[in-house]
Amino acid sequence: MAALTPRTLIRLAGLISLALPLAAAMLFAEAALAQAPELPETMPAPELNRPQSAQEAAPADVPTPEPRPADAPEPDQPATDTLNQQKSDQHQEDRAEPPAVAPTPTEKPAEAESPAAAPKPPEKPAQAPEKEIPPDPRSAAVPQEKMPDEELACRRRLKSMGVDFEERKAEHDAAVGCSIPYPIALKTLGKSLDINPETELNCQMAEAAARFAADIVQPAAKAELGAELKSVGQASAFVCRHRNGGGKLSEHAFGNALDIASFTLSDGRRIDIGPAPPEKEAKFLNAIRKAACGPFKTVLGPGSDADHSLHLHLDLAPRRNGGTFCQ
Repeated sequence: MAALTPRTLIRLAGLISLALPLAAAMLFAEAALAQAPELPETMPAPELNRPQSAQEAAPADVPTPEPRPADAPEPDQPATDTLNQQKSDQHQEDRAEPPAVAPTPTEKPAEAESPAAAPKPPEKPAQAPEKEIPPDPRSAAVPQEKMPDEELACRRRLKSMGVDFEERKAEHDAAVGCSIPYPIALKTLGKSLDINPETELNCQMAEAAARFAADIVQPAAKAELGAELKSVGQASAFVCRHRNGGGKLSEHAFGNALDIASFTLSDGRRIDIGPAPPEKEAKFLNAIRKAACGPFKTVLGPGSDADHSLHLHLDLAPRRNGGTFCQ
């Protein structure tokens, strides 16, 4: 018989240790079967469950299980699970616990209540009623049975200057206020000095226009333009109307104003009044315009306003202390 090696002996010992418990278990099972009572062939029907009180249902001697220690690990729980549980508990402890009562948010300040009715803006002061313009006393002028002496004297002066004129019928409009009781129609402004077309004025304005042409325009034409004045082109004389823009009656409504639009020279040149004349003509026009302020109480022309951009307005408006208005 061959000798057994130590390794073989160890394996045999292991097999024997496993076989002994198995043989013991088989013997124990046979003994239990031998002692078991025989079951009857029929079984009685089970009775219906009857309600029992809690004390009858539960045995009196059932022991109450003791509470498990909080930190003791279960027998079958690995050590790693215990470590993870401890970390989770520690993490939950590190969290900031929410307050027991949530803080009440700060209330939004109440908006200012709008007034029941918005304050009304201050009422605009009532505009002062327009000052009523008193009627011009000249509006009531009507011709007399006999021509006044000053009118007769004015006509004599015109004739001495060589002015050709005609008497005209009185003009009067009571509704508007226009009035020219002793009008004359100018055909010329002196010897060899025409006015086109012929114009209707009162005698005083006719005399002022004739003297202006002879004493101011004629010398300026010779000095600045080297020619004599042949005729004056007029744009307006007696017209029954108010001033431009309303208000008072115009001086034209009394035959007391003359608008001059051009001058014609003996060499045939025509000098038109406008906002931008040539240099020589501008010098001539500026000279007579400046000289007209004094003999006439109002002088307006280009640059004064849009209504006088193409003519020279001359009148004898009665002003306080004999003042003038020239632009």
